[in-house]
Amino acid sequence: MAVSIALAVSNRLQVIATAFLCLMAAHLVLASCTPEPAPYAARVGVVR
Repeated sequence: MAVSIALAVSNRLQVIATAFLCLMAAHLVLASCTPEPAPYAARVGVVR
């Protein structure tokens, strides 16, 4: 019985870990893409 409980928990953790790794990979891919400046964007100097 303890083995079946351990396997059930392990399977749930595997799904959660897989989802977490997919989210991390997607974040890394999106973070590595540098957006091109929009034609309507203007750089504004910040005065201190």
